[in-house]
Amino acid sequence: MTDDVRNIVLGVVAAGISAALGWFTRTYLSKRRLRRKQAFFGLPDSSESLLVVNRDPAASEPAVHRFDVFALLELAALIKDCGAHIQVVTQDMVGQGFGERTEFCVGGPGSNRRMVAHMAAMLPGVRVNVDPEPGPDRGAFQIGSERYRLDAGTTEYVLLARLTAGDRREARPAFLFCGQRAITNQAATRYLARHHEKLARKHGTSSFVLLLKVVNSQAYGPDVVELVGDVTRAATSPLPAPAPAPAPTSRNSHRA
Repeated sequence: MTDDVRNIVLGVVAAGISAALGWFTRTYLSKRRLRRKQAFFGLPDSSESLLVVNRDPAASEPAVHRFDVFALLELAALIKDCGAHIQVVTQDMVGQGFGERTEFCVGGPGSNRRMVAHMAAMLPGVRVNVDPEPGPDRGAFQIGSERYRLDAGTTEYVLLARLTAGDRREARPAFLFCGQRAITNQAATRYLARHHEKLARKHGTSSFVLLLKVVNSQAYGPDVVELVGDVTRAATSPLPAPAPAPAPTSRNSHRA
């Protein structure tokens, strides 16, 4: 074998080894990324998940707002990426407990009975004004002692939560998307899709509650979202008791 042939053979072998190592590395990293994603969402291969659909409170017939449909589609893509299965259930037909399957619950308490139950059980520090009458506090969030008012189309808020039932390691999480308007629900699902790796690194598989602000949705839709803060402690603690009213002071009149 001449030197030229030997060099060619060695080059081919080296190229083959490099390609094999590159393929192995990419496959390993891809599988590790998938396992982390599955762990964060509680969706191992071929597992079952629940997608709870709310209703459009403005519609006379049972219907789903188009922005909520977009939110459901984004969640369905995340679930499929994890290799899991989806069962779609309307908010008034769930009829099962919490923690057996990963759940994605979309819509505020005014449009989703399941959300009402979750908030009463796991978010005692949150109140949402669902009064249909116009007023400055219509749709407002109260989280602990703070209040967040709705300014439709300009400044809107949504809660994104990952909650687990107690300390059961095998319990599956519930993801809540509780917005002041339908477009904020979609904004929260899109935020989760974009930032789930960062959230998994920060929170692992622990519960968290984030308050997000959707900025100028009438111009930018659900795309411009700011993180207001992590409100887990305030949201999962009972609301502070109102301060007692001051006792009336009595006036004694004296006549000379």
